[in-house]
Amino acid sequence: QHCSSKGTQHNPMLRIMIMTLRLSLLLVSVSRAAHGFGVTTTTSRYATRYVAPATTRRLQSSATAATETEQSTNIIDGKTVAMDIRSELRQRLSQLASVSNSTAAPIIPGLAVILVGSRRDSQTYVNMKKKACADVGIASYGYDYEESVTQAEILSKVQELNEDDNVHGILIQLPLPPHLDERLLLNTVHPDKDVDGLHPENIAKLAMQQERQQMWDYDNALDRLPFSVPCTPLGCVELLDRYNITMAGKHVVMVGRSNMVGLPLSMLMLHRRASVTIVHSQSQNIEALVSQGDIVVVAVGKAHLVTASWLKEGAVVVDVGINSIDLSPAEQQARNTKRNYRLVGDVDFDAVESKCSMITPVPGGVGPMTIAMLLRNTVNACLRARGQL
Repeated sequence: QHCSSKGTQHNPMLRIMIMTLRLSLLLVSVSRAAHGFGVTTTTSRYATRYVAPATTRRLQSSATAATETEQSTNIIDGKTVAMDIRSELRQRLSQLASVSNSTAAPIIPGLAVILVGSRRDSQTYVNMKKKACADVGIASYGYDYEESVTQAEILSKVQELNEDDNVHGILIQLPLPPHLDERLLLNTVHPDKDVDGLHPENIAKLAMQQERQQMWDYDNALDRLPFSVPCTPLGCVELLDRYNITMAGKHVVMVGRSNMVGLPLSMLMLHRRASVTIVHSQSQNIEALVSQGDIVVVAVGKAHLVTASWLKEGAVVVDVGINSIDLSPAEQQARNTKRNYRLVGDVDFDAVESKCSMITPVPGGVGPMTIAMLLRNTVNACLRARGQL
């Protein structure tokens, strides 16, 4: 402002400097206003405290749950994040459809789900997955079999689906009856259609440390990897990302070593440059080991295993477990519910919440993310099959 207009007209370099300074100041103030962070900015692509778009918040089925989540600033809200991911997938498929020409085949990802037997919980999970597919524009194909089905029949169906160009993902709902070879059936699914990410070839890729010039980008392109990663571990990392919780340099304690969660999640954490300790049933001094964790992930299927004494102050807790515990008539009345049970995690939420910097609730934490990652894996499998990813 101290420079005269006449002086700037005869000094092009000075004019450029002034314009650059004004543009920089404008961008800073726009960034602050858009993010609501006052004078604090972040280089992360996610907000420090995740805030869903208003349209997504309005879609929450439980207004009470939404209110509780907004009041609890240390809650990692998997339900809202999962809804946002579904919205992102809908937009992505819509954009792909709009750019394809009229002569090209429409881009419709397809997920085939094989269900054996009549377990009520398995039927519930399959129905949830089918509804989620319809929500984002994925075609779902269901194949239901009696519990007495032979292994040859299931193998034949899997091989048929492997050859079906309309099917990009194949999911065999677990558990299977004991007379079926679970490992053989899962390994028969083509690795490219293994949207569960459990095929040995995909697990091997996850375990590999690539050459530097071929490094898969686990930091910025987790949703663009050239293979499928197991859904629940992927959902856990996605939640931490969206809440701007850094894994690099942190001590992550993984309680549980299952093929579904513990082992693949540990590998993902290592790729994010965390120091990982895996705790299991044969570990000594388990409580002492868990208390060292900056980030503690629990996936063992034992209700309220982890209590406040197990955690250090300010720990981030990701509770993967889901268990049901019985409610007495008095507890039912106090909770104003007709159900004689309630769902809880492997962590005693009420006992540890005040001690945690961030924590996932059960339900409403990791669970919705598992289905969201299944949807994303299916869309990505479709795009890879078309050479578009």
